[in-house]
Amino acid sequence: MDDTTAASPLQPSPLADRHAALGAKLAAFGGWEMPLEYATGVVAEHTAVRERVGLFDVSHLGTVQVTGPGAAAYVNATLSNDLRRISPGQAQYTLCCDPATGGVVDDLIVYLHSDERLLLMPNAANAAEVVRRLVAEAPDGVRVDDEHTDHAVLAVQGPASAAVLDALGLPTGHDYMSFLEAPVPGGSADLVVCRTGYTGEHGYELVAPAASAGALWDALVEAGEPHGLTPAGLGARDTLRTEMGYPLHGQDLSLDTTPVQARMRWAVGWDKPSFWGDTVLRAEREAGAARSLRGLRATGRGIPRPGMTVTFQGEPVGELTSGTFSPTLRTGVGLAYLATGRGIEDGAVVEVDVRGRPQPFEVVRPPFLDTSVRS
Repeated sequence: MDDTTAASPLQPSPLADRHAALGAKLAAFGGWEMPLEYATGVVAEHTAVRERVGLFDVSHLGTVQVTGPGAAAYVNATLSNDLRRISPGQAQYTLCCDPATGGVVDDLIVYLHSDERLLLMPNAANAAEVVRRLVAEAPDGVRVDDEHTDHAVLAVQGPASAAVLDALGLPTGHDYMSFLEAPVPGGSADLVVCRTGYTGEHGYELVAPAASAGALWDALVEAGEPHGLTPAGLGARDTLRTEMGYPLHGQDLSLDTTPVQARMRWAVGWDKPSFWGDTVLRAEREAGAARSLRGLRATGRGIPRPGMTVTFQGEPVGELTSGTFSPTLRTGVGLAYLATGRGIEDGAVVEVDVRGRPQPFEVVRPPFLDTSVRS
């Protein structure tokens, strides 16, 4: 779930001084200035997450509180997934779709505290638009508060992530897509410990007051030293999510794509009476989408990049939306929207125009590798 670069001025992370001390290479991302990589480099950071544990600053992610009588019912009547599938203390991946077109305004996580309190975590570039849409239709008594700069969000991801949190006395035993509240280590404020992440590894996302961000970062770095914890930037975050086939808003998801086309029907509560975009999405599901998001894995040496043309049996059938070199698999992997009804099944070989040279790729169903995300 992340997003696209926005125009300046850029919002600094509450951890900007820590990134500067580590010599981070910074980049504009969703209107924020965030670490792209550290001196260790993207591949080393990626490998640390897969083999040990990485620490990400993802404070660019939005934090939106929806509160009041009927708050959960209101969110359920707008966003795509069905909140009736989860209970308080659980989280759910969902989509904010345009009512008229069914296009994806944003993908986000909803943390259900109670029927009257929810935390929404949209992507940085889209947070204001999600808030605007929710505010515009909120019934009396339901408040939608944008708290984007009030919180820091840190992600601890990798096989040793639980050991790092255990060393700080933070909870780790809860199930995937659930959360617990706990005191900030050494502080008086509380944080939310979420069993979520965007890497495919066992991990946690910590939502804390921005004023506590520096102390929390330092505590995690110290506790993680025996486990080989490595600060990781958005470059590694992108290669990790691509290996898992997780879509990125602004590339794989947008107002020009729908959940049906993105093969994300599982994130839609089809049994709900209504939600934003339900009419057009039900019609598309019935008729069948003209294209669908597929995984591509190189069988040669080609490295896919967004925008590259995909052909099948000599005819153009689609375009790459995400593509990278997989540090884990040591080959190229990517996501592409391919035309349906052309006989392109999993296992078929297509060609990608890599700098003017057709390169063979196998069509596969993501993820490209198995990990322990739900363990």
